[in-house]
Parts: sequence; structure tokens; C-alpha cells
Amino acid sequence: MGVSISLARPDIIQAIPNHQYSWPPLGFMDGHVLWTSKCLEIGFSPKSRLYEEGTKTSQDAANQLGCEVSHIAKSIVFRGESCAIVVITSGSNRVDRKGKLKRILGYKPGMASPEYVLSSTGYMVGGVPPFGHTEETEILMDEDLMQFETVWGAGGTSQTVFPISPEDLMKISGARIADVKR
Repeated sequence: MGVSISLARPDIIQAIPNHQYSWPPLGFMDGHVLWTSKCLEIGFSPKSRLYEEGTKTSQDAANQLGCEVSHIAKSIVFRGESCAIVVITSGSNRVDRKGKLKRILGYKPGMASPEYVLSSTGYMVGGVPPFGHTEETEILMDEDLMQFETVWGAGGTSQTVFPISPEDLMKISGARIADVKR
């Protein structure tokens, strides 16, 4: 019996025995390996940390790192008109999509499905880094992150994080600083 699925990147789905499908696809590049290779391309050498139990939420990451949740630079992906919109925001903040993002972008970006996030950035939800995406993205950065000496971003998987200064994060990502919080 076959399975009917609709994904943004059907070209990367691989069949496995009994006509079942694997998501992510078998052999799909590990997100941290992919992100590290993207960092090397731009001359950035991250000091990544691996947490076997994962850092799926900002609070998980803060607990494991021993820092305040506001020091987590979480990447939230939205569906833009021509590309994905990645908002790097403080872990303690929520993004105001309907108000502030709409004013900044000139339209209200859509909510992104996990499949859209993967096909638009190259990474799965929970591990989207603030830069090093596989497709063009527009990046906005929460102004609240600028008050810290160091922030922590996802390193391509929900088990990997890396430290970076907000100034370097802004420069490397090409982000536009904005008031994005609700």
C-alpha cells in the first residue's frame, strides 16, 4: 500500500522497502555538517556544543547552557512573498507577525510548515541556524539581542548550539536590526 504525501521538495524523498517513505530522506545531510560547511565557506569557525538530549526549545537550551533564556538567539521562519523570512529573536520574546513584521515587510508573512522550513533553509524545525541557509532568505534580528555580550544560536540541529556576539551575528547573517517582539 502506497503513501500519498505532498512536500515542497519531492525530489529529495527516497523510497524504502514496502513503498514507505522516510522523512527526512535517507542520506539527507546532517544539519550540523551542512551548517558547518556553510560556515567554512564564509570563513566562520563556530565553537559548537553538542547536547545529546537536545535543545528543542529556548528554555531547554538556556537550562543546558546555564544562561538566561533571553540569551538564546532563536530562528523563527515565516513564509515570505519571494523567499523565507528568518527572524532571529531573543528566546524570551515572541515575534509580532501581524503587527510589527507586517509594518517592516509591507505585508504579513505566512506561517511556515516544517516542510517549508526544511526546503527554504536546508534545516529542520528546532535546528535552524541564524545564517548558512541553503536558499535565499531575508533575515531580521531582534534589537533586544544587541544588549548581550554573547548569544547562542542553533547549529543546524536541535542538539547543537554555538556562541556568537550579537555584532558578529548581525554582520555574518546580513540581518536587519528591528523591533519584532510582541
